[in-house]
Amino acid sequence: MKNFFRSIHLYLSLACGLVIGLVCFTGAAMVFEKEMMQAIYPDRYKVTPGTQRVPLEQLLANFNQAKPGVKVAGVKVYSDPARTVELSYSDEKPGNKEAGKGEHKGRENKEQKAKAAGKEGNEKAGKGEKGGHGKGGKGGGGRPGNVAFMNPYTGELIATSTQKNAFFRNMFELHRWLLVQEPGKLIVGVSTVVFLFILITGIILWWPKNKKILKQRLTLKWNAGWKRINHDWHIVIGFYTAIFLFVFAFTGLAWSFEWFNDGIYTLTNSTKEQPDPPISQVQEGAKTISFDQAFVTAQQQIPNAEFYQLSSPREAEAAFTVMVMPADAAHERATSQLFLDQYSGNKLGQVAFEDKNLGQRVRSTFYPVHVGSIAGLPGRIIAFISCLAGFTFPITGVILWINRLRKEKKKTKKKALAQAR
Repeated sequence: MKNFFRSIHLYLSLACGLVIGLVCFTGAAMVFEKEMMQAIYPDRYKVTPGTQRVPLEQLLANFNQAKPGVKVAGVKVYSDPARTVELSYSDEKPGNKEAGKGEHKGRENKEQKAKAAGKEGNEKAGKGEKGGHGKGGKGGGGRPGNVAFMNPYTGELIATSTQKNAFFRNMFELHRWLLVQEPGKLIVGVSTVVFLFILITGIILWWPKNKKILKQRLTLKWNAGWKRINHDWHIVIGFYTAIFLFVFAFTGLAWSFEWFNDGIYTLTNSTKEQPDPPISQVQEGAKTISFDQAFVTAQQQIPNAEFYQLSSPREAEAAFTVMVMPADAAHERATSQLFLDQYSGNKLGQVAFEDKNLGQRVRSTFYPVHVGSIAGLPGRIIAFISCLAGFTFPITGVILWINRLRKEKKKTKKKALAQAR
């Protein structure tokens, strides 16, 4: 029976080993992307705390003066006094809001547009889109990648990032779709499914017959020859990392196949559709609230959060949306939403993470589980080591296969010589 599983393990690995190794390597490269970016560009993320912070509207004015012709769509404020304030922006010029109101041809049409805009903002914030400097962050609005870093004490524009770091962008695109979009996405998805079977058959092949063999398969013998080290690395390290790689691969299927993603909601008897956001009451001639007003209200409603991500409304009746990461959040995607009337600043509604349906809560855990952050720093270290090990398994496996072929060839040749005598 083991010969049967060995054949499955071998041929599946030969068919998809290259893709699996590439996905594991790129996954390992992105585990500590946020920390690496902060180490490479420390000035973008950290400042010396001062005694008084500059109003958010002043930060926007300073940014618009430095970068005329752009539109700020969101502001992200951290509770850490040493963190910069991040402005997400797009290159489109700000439109005339009053003129825009006059162009609406009916309340129903305005409500539909407002709801659609609100849903789009909610989904992006919930999915954790960020402006190109950290895989695990949550973005504010504007085109992904356009982020300005402002000193909250001096009002100075420190730097802008108009695209994801080239190295991490390539790692991400290789990881998700091999740089070829839909065909690559399918190849990665199929290879991931195959990888699950490879891991299962690997555990079956690893399973020892007795305690003596068990001890051998739990210990890597470093003082042996290179062939034995290669053998032990593939089998011993493979065993220790198999369960983690299985979890990382399984959760990764949610991004490769829509049917898998939909299955999460089917199994939990939930809907993936976000509820319609509340609508602001349009007041003729009224001005929209400022980011400062929205920020103060958000702090009053949900105090001591890790960060507040404020997104300005795109339509006349859309709500001012604030995405909040509570200090006691279960994981990095356990965000809450606060909706404010864009004219009066009154609270229109709030959706806490705990209030979301089961399917949405389960789906939100897939990313932190996929990258290991669900278990904090130890989990990410495990993810990094496991993915690096996964990158080596196709290589050590091929070497094992070649060595076995050579050994069998020598046995056959030796047997033939013995018969000839």
